[in-house]
Amino acid sequence: MLSLIIGGAGSGKSALAEALCCKLEGPRLYIATMQAADGESMKRIEKHRRQREGLRFDTLECPHSLDRAEIPQGANALLEDLSNLLANELFSPKGSGADAVRRGLQKACERCANLTVVTNEVFSGGADYGEGTMQFLQELAALNRELAAEADLVAEAVCGLPNVLKGALP
Repeated sequence: MLSLIIGGAGSGKSALAEALCCKLEGPRLYIATMQAADGESMKRIEKHRRQREGLRFDTLECPHSLDRAEIPQGANALLEDLSNLLANELFSPKGSGADAVRRGLQKACERCANLTVVTNEVFSGGADYGEGTMQFLQELAALNRELAAEADLVAEAVCGLPNVLKGALP
């Protein structure tokens, strides 16, 4: 099963994705994509670690090269999050571009019994962005649409509540 959880900053999308994964039987894998680049990113990483405490997730640090990650066959995986993974692939010296993200997602879908992908909602801010940011937003929007088309469940987190756009919550 493929689930896509989308939402803005602070919307509750991570907590929703974790709760969905915790309803599944079997081992849980948290695929962490954020790179600890500064104090702010470290705070976010620590927040997510605290949020997962006691939920029995094994963690796989994977800021890029998801297509080469050692994902156990049959895993119930939560990828947190697609936005970070794409940014790392586009802007990091170790990155290989948006197609590397697509290859990684394909591999993860093939290996996982259940894959839950957390992503950010984009383009509702109404701001003018530079060329590099626009490329990132357009690629993320395309990835979100591609995943939504394939997903069994698509839910938007709004104020901590799920708004199911496709499928049904388990």
